[in-house]
Parts: sequence; C-alpha cells; structure tokens
Amino acid sequence: MIIRPHLHWFRMLLAWRGSVLPRLIPRLFLIFCIAVIAVAAHDHLLPISLNLNLNSTAPFSLIGIALAVFLGFRNNASYDRWWEARKLWGQLLNDTRSLTRQALTLPTSQLPQEAIKEFTTVLGALPHALRHQLRKSDPREDLAARLPQPLFERVITSRYKPATLMLWLGEWVQRQARAGAIDPMAVLAFDRNLNGISDVIGGCERIASTPLPFAYSVMIHRTVYFFCASLPFGLVDSIGIFTPVFAVFVAYTFMAHEAIASQIEEPFGTDDNDLALNLLSVSIEDATRDLLGEPALDLPKPQAEDYILD
Repeated sequence: MIIRPHLHWFRMLLAWRGSVLPRLIPRLFLIFCIAVIAVAAHDHLLPISLNLNLNSTAPFSLIGIALAVFLGFRNNASYDRWWEARKLWGQLLNDTRSLTRQALTLPTSQLPQEAIKEFTTVLGALPHALRHQLRKSDPREDLAARLPQPLFERVITSRYKPATLMLWLGEWVQRQARAGAIDPMAVLAFDRNLNGISDVIGGCERIASTPLPFAYSVMIHRTVYFFCASLPFGLVDSIGIFTPVFAVFVAYTFMAHEAIASQIEEPFGTDDNDLALNLLSVSIEDATRDLLGEPALDLPKPQAEDYILD
C-alpha cells in the first residue's frame, strides 16, 4: 500500500507512485496509434467516422453511458471487498487486545508469567499465519521465530495454519479452566473473542476465495477496449487533429477505473493499493506486547513524502 500525505493540487496531477498510470502506458500508446490512424484515414484515405452526438440515440453514445454505469458498479463492488477486508483486520486487532487483557485480568488464581507469555505469543503469531495463508506465501520463517518448537512443528504440517493456532488457544483456555485458574464465566468470555477471531479468518478466506464473477469482469473489459479503440473514429469529425489527445484522455479515464477495480478486488495481494498486511500483522503483535509492558517492535516509518507498506 502507498501512503502519502495530502498533496497540493498541482503535485497531485504529477503523482506517479501509487497510481495505475505506469501499467496503462502501453495500452494508452496503442489508443494513441489508433487515433493517429483514424486522423490519417479521415484526412487522406476515407472519411471514416462515427457519430458521437450525445443528444442523439447513436449506439456509440449509448455504449459510453452504459459503460460508465457498469464501471461505477464494479468499482463499488471492488471497494466494498477492500473495505470489508480492512474491517476484518481491525476486528482481529480488537479481539487480540481483548484476549490479551482477559489473560492478564480474568484468572481467579495467579497464572505463571510463562503461561501468559505463551498465550500472547501465539496470539501475536496468528496474524502472520493468516497473512501468509491469504497471500499463499511460505510462513516458516515468521512462525519459527515466534512459536515454540513443538507447536511450530504441529502448525507447519497443517493445511489451515491460523485455524490450528486457534485450536491451540482453545486448548490453553481449557487447560487453565481444568486447573481452576479460570472460572466458567471467564471461559465464556475467552470463547466469545476466540469465536470473533474465527469469524475474521472465515471472512478473509471468503473474500480471497470468491472473486467477482469472471464473466462480468470479461464483459466490462471487452467493452472498455472496444469503446476506447473505436473512440477516435467518433471524435475525428469534430476535433480533427486533436483527436489523439482527447482519445487518450478518455481512454485513460475508463481504463484506469477498470485497473483500479481489478487491483483492489483482491485486497490481500501486494499491489500498491492492496492492504498493508505486513504492517497490520506487526501492529497486532505489537499491541499484545504493549499490554504486557514489553518493548515496542520496529514499525515502518515514513522516510520521505511517500512510502510503501506491504
């Protein structure tokens, strides 16, 4: 994710990092070439053009209006997925803090510090396991540095590592309850927050495994490129030699909307506008350490006017 302060209006026009323009340049160059061909054909070969009168019912105009509506709908659907994913990770932070507080305050007898430390350590490792599962990356390095060896060996062989850590947390609560350190009401409080974390894991898995319908995305993609490729022939009659400039600008508007929607549709990836899961994972782990009075972890700090969090 790219984090930037609010820029001056002119500097915002020139912003490069975090925009989708770099990946669109080859496509926009293609539209520019088509526009040049349209101008040359209109002026020197054949008077080829399309009626782009918005006051008429010309099919070309209707396609543009319908396409804008479809792109707006797809952007809203993609942003809803992005925002829901961010809320789920916010809930994960809240539930982790609640469980850490409960481990420190709810036991009816004094728990060994080692037992509380073990519980909170596994809580701090859980976001890292979830991040790697969502990104389909190797969690060995992160989990080996945070989990005791027996638990690490148990988790690394499982298919759903966050769920295995959740099982261990439930077993920890059960052991303390059997030892008389946690009363039944406290067990229910622990269980409520553990269920909340389970809901977070399930919600993230649902988003990661259920993209927007492919046929819908293909339909919009094809329509965008057909519209942008035919746009110069609709402009050449009215603006002549300036057709390439306006064709590229309009094409950028439509193509950028589609590219942004495609990027944030999968919020757990590593694109510039995806969620900063590395930072979120470390922040959740650091929150548990803060409640225990331990030193803070190193979090990414801005070193310039903009910086990248992955």
